[in-house]
Formats: sequence, C-alpha cells, structure tokens
Amino acid sequence: MQFRDTDYRIEDIHLFRDITDDNRKSIADIIKDCIVVRARTGQVVLDANSSGAKLFIVLKGALGVTRVTENTNQLENTITQYLPGECVGEISVLDEEIHSATIAAISDSELLLIEAETLWRMIDESNGVARNLLQLLSFRIRAANAQIRNRQKVGEFYRQLSMVDGLTGLHNRAWLNAQLPGMVEHARATGAALSIIMVDLDHFKRFNDEYGHLLGDDALQTAAKVLNAGLRPSDFAARYGGEEMMVILPNTTQKAAVGVAQRLCTRLAKTKVFADKHKALPHITGSFGVATLAADQDGNALISAADAALYRAKDNGRNQVAS
Repeated sequence: MQFRDTDYRIEDIHLFRDITDDNRKSIADIIKDCIVVRARTGQVVLDANSSGAKLFIVLKGALGVTRVTENTNQLENTITQYLPGECVGEISVLDEEIHSATIAAISDSELLLIEAETLWRMIDESNGVARNLLQLLSFRIRAANAQIRNRQKVGEFYRQLSMVDGLTGLHNRAWLNAQLPGMVEHARATGAALSIIMVDLDHFKRFNDEYGHLLGDDALQTAAKVLNAGLRPSDFAARYGGEEMMVILPNTTQKAAVGVAQRLCTRLAKTKVFADKHKALPHITGSFGVATLAADQDGNALISAADAALYRAKDNGRNQVAS
C-alpha cells in the first residue's frame, strides 16, 4: 500500500509540522508513492544488520528499542518507544552507518517507509523539514546524554555500595585497598602526618561461642558505631576483616593518634551491646595498635607497623593501646 491510498494526514507527522502550505504540497507529492508497511507485534524493523538507507515513520501502533535476552533469545522491550507521528532511523540515514539499536514493533503497526534518497530530496525542497530534523536530532542527543548521566550515577552508586561493608556500614577492604595508597602519597607529598589504628575485638570467638553469631553481629555493629562516633569528619573507619577494624587519621601525629585510640578504647569498654539485657561490653573489649607513617614506609608497611603494635597490646593483656 502507498501513502496516497491511506487516510493518514501529512500534518500529523512530526517531521512535516509547521511547514508552509506550498512546501507541504511539495512534500505530499514526494511521499505519495512511498510504501506503507505493516509490522506485527515483536517483528524487528531495524537492527545492526540493517543498512542506513531507510527511515520509518510510525503511522499506527508503536515501535520500541529492544534487546535480546541471552537465555531465551527473545526480544524484550525497554522504556524507549516511538509513537504515531515519530520516526526512527534518521541518524543512520544521515551518516550511512548501521543502526546502533534493535527496533521492533511493540504492537501491530503501520509504518511509512522513506528511502534515504527521498529524505534528502525533501530536505532540499523544504527548510522546514531540515529544521524539524535538526530539532529531532537535538532531542535525541539530549535524551542520550541524559541516559548516559543516569547510568553514570547508577554506576557510581553501585561502585560506592561495593565499597561499604554490609554488616557494619564501615568502609570495606576494597575501599581500603583503593584509598590508602593515595592517602600515603598525599602525606608524603605534603609532609603531613598520617596515622592509623588497628582495632581487634578481644576474645571475639569466645563471645560468638557463648552468645551465638547473630549476637556477635550485633556486637560488631555496636563497635563500628563507637568508632564512627568518635572520629572527625576527615577521619575514616574500615572493617579490615572478621572482628578487626581500622581507623585512618589524616593530618594526625603519633601522639594525637594515641590519644584518639585511648578515647575509643575507653568508650568501647563502656558501651552496652544488648540494651534490653543491660550487658556491658567489657567481655569483648578492644585492643588498639597505633602507627604513624615513616619516611621509608608505604601503605603495607604502615599497616604492618600498626598490626605489630596491636599484638603488643594483646600480649600486654588486651583492652589497651600500644604504639
């Protein structure tokens, strides 16, 4: 079927809106012999194997950008849809490249097929068509940019989420591995002090054996809150592994870091894990090891120094600070 044999009006097509009557008559004469094709629901209209030689205008029904599901090899519709009056394939016609997306009918549709040569003829005949096409391309570019920004935001959200320990809410080991080297380099470059505190909950295995792992999780969460509450906005706390945690103190000398560790140690010992049972926390007190970055150290050496100090605190009886 040809366009002249249908009841569709040229002014309902977005590409031909707001053009002069003379231009509209000229356009109508150009497209009168263009073919109207029918596409059943699910039928692919354009894909990566299609040449960039055709423009489709939706006269009835709807098209949608789709993707093929890996398991079923079936088409799955996405949010992007093209409704009556809208067109698809214009970018590939202009740059003569293959289509970057698969477009299929999401309902039984009738489509006006315009060959590339015909589109270029209409552009030559009417400034209005050229203007409408530029507006359409501008809209598509803005929409694509918005999608990219949204994907970047979602990607950043999940990236940040992957850097957080799910149990305690502290930064996790992946965050520590990514961030500590940069902090060390910054301290070296600026001459600022950088200290860390390794924290290990004392006799935590015994605690889990006595109260169970669920209450052990509560104790870890409580200890994490104590650490977070006792730090400056510029400080960081991370779960190093198991019941071991780390506090990072930028711009903090050894003496000041020991003072922070003493304060945290005291607060931890006084904190109640089970408010309903009024059980205090001394039975899972913490041992604290403090180390400050030396000129010849990297991040791993700094952690090793703090870890050695932690074991001195344990060897000296636990529930105390060593440096």
